[in-house]
Amino acid sequence: MTFVLDAVSVRRGVALLLDDVTATIRAGECTAVTGPSGAGKSTLLRLLNRMLEPTAGRVILQGTPLPALDVLDLRRRVGLVAQRPTLLTGQVLDEVRVGRPDVPPEEVRSLLAEAGLPRDFADRATAGLSGGEAQRVCLARALALRPEVLLLDEPTSSLDPASAEAIERVVRDLSDAGGTVVLVSHDAAQARRLAGDVIVLRAGRLEEHGPPQEIAYLQSSALP
Repeated sequence: MTFVLDAVSVRRGVALLLDDVTATIRAGECTAVTGPSGAGKSTLLRLLNRMLEPTAGRVILQGTPLPALDVLDLRRRVGLVAQRPTLLTGQVLDEVRVGRPDVPPEEVRSLLAEAGLPRDFADRATAGLSGGEAQRVCLARALALRPEVLLLDEPTSSLDPASAEAIERVVRDLSDAGGTVVLVSHDAAQARRLAGDVIVLRAGRLEEHGPPQEIAYLQSSALP
């Protein structure tokens, strides 16, 4: 599914979080959104499933402005895994089933394994999970809905290498199957590995947009 951001701005009080951003996020591949802290990356991500509304401009999905779509249906088709996820139930098994209560327990365990967690994690309480564990549970919750688009906000920033590789495998598998992934990441190497297209934001403005090999911002070994 293709998104078009058409002259999108987001203002919060006197702060301009995004400033006249126009870009196309193409279907069937991973687009990485990167840039310095505070550049507007998470703001852009939240626009794509109407967790946030633009102050000016339009976000269009497959030719239709987002406000013309049913918001609950949109969020089933466009899953968001936030950097600071919100857990809604007391048990991991129930958490993964939030949007689809009929998911069999064995499928829940498989989804958790896909997200880099042990299969028996389904029996855990959600209270006391680390931030990285909660984020991966929310990834399994999103995958249970079989989304056409997956929005990921820094999904590997607090993970060990093996867990990070599991998340990257999810990204590859989804995009290889024709799904769309939008990945917010500070990791230049990760963006080069996973993305077919890169959006660079700085101070809310679009600075670069194109294939990773053409993005000057990714050429430094460490991003700010």
